[in-house]
Amino acid sequence: MARSRSDSPPLFEIVEKPDFSVETKAMAEGLWPVAGMDEAGRGPLAGPVVAAAVVLDPTNIPEGLDDSKRLTHLQREALFLKILGSALCVSMASISAEGIDNSNILKASLEAMRRAVAGLSLRPKLALADGRDVPPGLPCDGRALIRGDQRSQSIAAASIVAKVMRDRMMCGCGGHHDRYGFEVHMGYATVRHRTAIEAHGPVARLHRASFAPFRLGSAEVADEEESFAGLE
Repeated sequence: MARSRSDSPPLFEIVEKPDFSVETKAMAEGLWPVAGMDEAGRGPLAGPVVAAAVVLDPTNIPEGLDDSKRLTHLQREALFLKILGSALCVSMASISAEGIDNSNILKASLEAMRRAVAGLSLRPKLALADGRDVPPGLPCDGRALIRGDQRSQSIAAASIVAKVMRDRMMCGCGGHHDRYGFEVHMGYATVRHRTAIEAHGPVARLHRASFAPFRLGSAEVADEEESFAGLE
């Protein structure tokens, strides 16, 4: 007699860890090199969206690769160095807040990923993207993997590189605009960030004017003409 399936939730959550199986299958199909690509910074009110593309060395994959959101700051920084030291090639690209405002965050994220792949020193035959969308205009075939940064080590590596680079950019902005605390919240809509915006207004070319609360509120953009190195 067949046992009925329990409706009770599992006692322990099964955490999916990325592996190299998608890449290995692609290699068997003659699709090599394989690049993983991902972005960081879709949700913040300020700063660029940053993308990375990584071609891992199948014989030298760093241990501990995972979705960057499931890693601590120190773990990301350590893995960032390991990825740069072991990967066959790594490329990064960003779209500024102005670029996001001139299109939208989805298009800007996909364009940043396309640029990152195009900048690789090895031309991949396949690029794996985290999410549901494949960036248009890739120089190779592309496949989208939902929760890709939790399934593919190449995408996980790209997510770490993109996150670390964007955080470093925002820390630089924090040193230049010390009233906003960018080095703490990285541009996300924390209470501290929103309070600073209310007190000092948004910063031109750094805050995303197309995002709420700017497109809904009445705050005037601060009149600043400084260039923000690395954000273009």
